[in-house]
Amino acid sequence: MDSVFDELYKKYHHDVFQFLFYMVKNKELAEDLVQEVYIRVLKSYERFEGKSSEKTWLFSIARNVAIDSFRKHKGWKQRIMEKFDWSIQQVKDELPLPEEIAMQREEIQLIYRCLDLCTVDQRLVIIMRYIHELTITETADALGWTESKVKTTQHRALKVLKKYMEDIMVKEGMNNEEVKVER
Repeated sequence: MDSVFDELYKKYHHDVFQFLFYMVKNKELAEDLVQEVYIRVLKSYERFEGKSSEKTWLFSIARNVAIDSFRKHKGWKQRIMEKFDWSIQQVKDELPLPEEIAMQREEIQLIYRCLDLCTVDQRLVIIMRYIHELTITETADALGWTESKVKTTQHRALKVLKKYMEDIMVKEGMNNEEVKVER
């Protein structure tokens, strides 16, 4: 089990941390939640049936850990909305994360700000599909949804994201070129 666990950790640690960081937007909390994910992995690995990939299974556990974390706080729905305020940079590190470097660009910052305005389900799908590049099937497995629900949520999320981006660009007088939100 140790070698299997070590291999899982080495292969997916960064992806799991990155996913949780996008969800909770706090480096320390994300690190704590990664530990919780791997505790659950240790406790439940013998029940892993291999119906999905290990990565999909880990993302499913990470999703549940993030939701459990939100639920532990009073007014968790409001806390979820607060957690997704991308304009606050809580991570200060000597070596910036690749996401921090990318967020410095105005377009990316706008996307993250608008992602804030999407529902939690829409954010989950956008993060899994476009940031972590999971397939529709892997995303459906990780979320415990049908592929159809993932496709519908993705379609609606992209539509909403584009509208929010256009609205903010008009409101803030940004370059009014066609907003590019691709599938």
